[in-house]
Amino acid sequence: MENRIEGLHHITAIASMAKRNLDFYTKILGLRLLKKTVNFDDPGTYHLYFGDERGSAGTILTFFPYEGARRGSSGTGMVTNIAYSVPEGSFDFWIERFEKHNVIYNKPSEKFGEKFLTFLDPDGLKLELVIPKNGDSRTPWETEEVKAAVATKGFHGVTLTLQNQKETARILTDIFGYTLEEQSGNRYRYVTEAVTSANIVDLVELPNEARGIGGAGTNHHIAFRVKNEEVLMQFHDKIASLGYNITNKIDRNYFYSLYFREPGGVLFEIATDNPGFGIDEPWDKLGSSLLLPPQYESRRAQIEAVLPKVD
Repeated sequence: MENRIEGLHHITAIASMAKRNLDFYTKILGLRLLKKTVNFDDPGTYHLYFGDERGSAGTILTFFPYEGARRGSSGTGMVTNIAYSVPEGSFDFWIERFEKHNVIYNKPSEKFGEKFLTFLDPDGLKLELVIPKNGDSRTPWETEEVKAAVATKGFHGVTLTLQNQKETARILTDIFGYTLEEQSGNRYRYVTEAVTSANIVDLVELPNEARGIGGAGTNHHIAFRVKNEEVLMQFHDKIASLGYNITNKIDRNYFYSLYFREPGGVLFEIATDNPGFGIDEPWDKLGSSLLLPPQYESRRAQIEAVLPKVD
């Protein structure tokens, strides 16, 4: 098994209202609700997963929606932008849709030869729609209102904002196998050739920018993809040998994970493809019921009583 990172696996962010978060990402953006479960470390809080039809790696955006959470502050030491790939010619649809639903957005612009449209979710989380210059062959999830011709196809890439990008770049290149493709001012674009989508990480260097403060509307961590547990543990040993404090393997039900904080302050996760989102629900029923990890099943009634209604 080749030891390599295969682009992005998922990204996890923080929201303030579960129902509003669910409605925005499924009804307005047109993503599929993959799982409705709980935060393994705080079962009184949902963990909501959104993505494509089967939760393919590189399409999975997840949220911890803490009811009434204070608004966070974006800054250095965190992921500050999530970019989704969309088809050529789809911007007019999205602009009309954003105006209809009072979504804050900026007029389209361009970077690294690609057109992008920036917008904010209800908590102020910054996202982009990008028309990839090399195309995107992935099949999107579509809804009655968001058809395949305009739908998001999964992640295009992410932006990390850092006071100094050098050590973070070394993680990407020396450990994860990314290469520097292009630089524009203080923005450095790193790409892996292991996959053709969800394979971009931009590093923005802002030496005088304040550190970000976690809260609603900010990103919690970013997860990179590996095929299976064998490759996962190869990365564990490599990262540990370099002196980084990395966790043991953690079972997240739908994937296995390792976590470590990279030198710029961003929490990195490495996550496996296996076992996937079909282990506890039929594919046509994903996200239809509250699923609890085994350690919390005996407390189901208590947990359901404190979780806000989202149906």
